[in-house]
Amino acid sequence: MRKKILVIDDELTTCVLLENFLKNDYDVETANSAKEALVKLKELIPDVIISDIQMPHMNGFKLLEQIRLIGFLKHTPVVMLSGNKESSERIKCYRLGAQDYVSKPFNPEELREVIKKNLYPINYCRSW
Repeated sequence: MRKKILVIDDELTTCVLLENFLKNDYDVETANSAKEALVKLKELIPDVIISDIQMPHMNGFKLLEQIRLIGFLKHTPVVMLSGNKESSERIKCYRLGAQDYVSKPFNPEELREVIKKNLYPINYCRSW
């Protein structure tokens, strides 16, 4: 069974880029706002969530807080995307429960490895 990824970003181009990049390996759903993502999360149980931070109406920090309050999503890996490279923002994400933080513009191959690391943490390293 293929793993599911939910991509949340108010920039349509980022959603399309990630969907096209990941669709051969995963089932990818997209949402263009935090509000739309919360609606989708009532029916969809993704294996990984990738979310932008800077979004109108509800930013990624508030969304992450809401995701962590949903019982069945409490332990779902969340990867945050941001154009801000400051470590204070990264630390805030980790404190709110994000597993990873990737700076924009990002290397799609790096994001692919971050996803694999979160989906298969024990098996990620091929040799010890």
